[in-house]
Amino acid sequence: MDIALLKQAAIFADLDEGELTRVLEVCKEQKFQGAETVFKEGEPGNRLYIIAEGEVRISRNIPGSGEEALAVLKKGACFGEMAIFDRSERSTDAIANTDSVLLTITRSDFELLMDFNRDVAYKVLWAVVRLLSSRLRVTNDNLRSFLAMSMF
Repeated sequence: MDIALLKQAAIFADLDEGELTRVLEVCKEQKFQGAETVFKEGEPGNRLYIIAEGEVRISRNIPGSGEEALAVLKKGACFGEMAIFDRSERSTDAIANTDSVLLTITRSDFELLMDFNRDVAYKVLWAVVRLLSSRLRVTNDNLRSFLAMSMF
């Protein structure tokens, strides 16, 4: 496992080498074959993932139309992190697009890491705020475009 890989993940990008080492200590490695499900919409969200190798497809099943791919994530991408913060169910499916190696951190390990490392917690939480703000802006832009198109 690699510190440089963690640094690529948006929520850990502000951490220094020592802090990244602490994060790495709680990471576990999981392997998935191509087309294997990482998690399904509606399942409890109890861990986050970082792609070490391969690609993961984030999608939703649309009734009457099938799977709609929302994103294909590559090495260094972090996903599943929102369920760590809000303790909610998964809002999408995550499927290994190719054979993949993922680093995972359980919610309990993540919470312990944040509790005992205030500097790490501060940096990670600010990174999450920026990430959520960015996602909300994209959602607002998409909604604005959708509403504009539906008026005709």
